[in-house]
Amino acid sequence: MHTIVLKPGGTFHTHKGFFRHEELIGRPEGWVVSNTAGVEYLALRPLLSDYVLSMPRGAAVVYPKDAGQIVQMADIFPGAVVVEAGVGSGALTMSLLRAVGDGGTLHSIERREDFAAVARGNVEAFFGAAHPAWHLHLGDFADVVGQVAQPGTVDRVVLDMLAPWENLDAAASALVPGGVFLAYVATTTQLSRLAEDLRADGRFAEPAAWESMVRGWHLEGLAVRPQHRMIGHTGFLLTARRLADGVVPPERKRRPAKGSYPAAEAEWSEEDLGERPVSDKKVRKVVRGFEAGEQSTI
Repeated sequence: MHTIVLKPGGTFHTHKGFFRHEELIGRPEGWVVSNTAGVEYLALRPLLSDYVLSMPRGAAVVYPKDAGQIVQMADIFPGAVVVEAGVGSGALTMSLLRAVGDGGTLHSIERREDFAAVARGNVEAFFGAAHPAWHLHLGDFADVVGQVAQPGTVDRVVLDMLAPWENLDAAASALVPGGVFLAYVATTTQLSRLAEDLRADGRFAEPAAWESMVRGWHLEGLAVRPQHRMIGHTGFLLTARRLADGVVPPERKRRPAKGSYPAAEAEWSEEDLGERPVSDKKVRKVVRGFEAGEQSTI
């Protein structure tokens, strides 16, 4: 699959030949074009899932399978007030904007200015302009969320960060009673720490966690079988509902197994949690591409 922007006078080249953009400009979607070597291409406008996997990126993107789960399981609805942090390359942001619609509000909070620039470039390139529901803010979630939303007015909080448990107080203060807190984490150590801190906080109902895996199937006559490759583990999702103020959550009936809780907890670094560091040089290159108008992603 190749993602390109059609321009008058433009050409699309591969090691197997090229074709001119004029052969597609003005044609309907679903058109087939042949290049100079006779290789055929089926031309379609990219779906959001196609765009996310081909767009320029700084930080790793939230995969479509997880974005779909987040929209559904966090119950993101038209007109909702949603706060997300961090933004990364803007992949999840686009799914959230589609879900809240023009009448909703999405506050996206990102600590790194270069990541925010990449996200803005990708989001505006996909929608063709600035989205009316989107507000992008620089800073830490705990510092910014109180400035952009009054306490108890946020319907959903979505966190994609290294240590989401550090922001539980800010999230609880922002959420309406019954609102949904959702976090995307990469490792079991993060998942365990977050779940226990949610229980200890006392303002959330019992958390639920899961992961999803996608396996495609080969379809050829009677030769119907699973494909050899699949999208396996990408991250864990955890949700919890905000309780009304002053309410004590019901006590869990099932006791934890012996040895479930260590005697002492250690401080974790990004490397301990399996986070792959993002090269500053790579991010700067992507940002320069947006500034120069060189990114061709649709």
